[in-house]
Amino acid sequence: MNDSQYHQLVDDVFLQLEDALDECEVDIDYESAEGILTLIFLNSTKIILNKQAPLHQLWVATKFNGHHFNYQDGTWIDERTGAEFWSFIDEAASKQAGEPVKLS
Repeated sequence: MNDSQYHQLVDDVFLQLEDALDECEVDIDYESAEGILTLIFLNSTKIILNKQAPLHQLWVATKFNGHHFNYQDGTWIDERTGAEFWSFIDEAASKQAGEPVKLS
């Protein structure tokens, strides 16, 4: 994958997340700027997603820990746990919101 493809893939994830947050029944705000997407929960906790362009990774920091996702076979996969990004983000957002969240 080249740099242009990488940026497009991450931008697509960010846009999909923003659309899902706009439709989500749970009140989660978000801010997006310069390769960083921050999800802000009512309890003031955050999930921060950011591009790691030199590594072609998508990094996600939650209240509980950090995760590095690699793009493999059309899917973003956590390099440590093997979790697929969309199932991970649903679980992480649900945990931080204290109620079920479906963003995938």
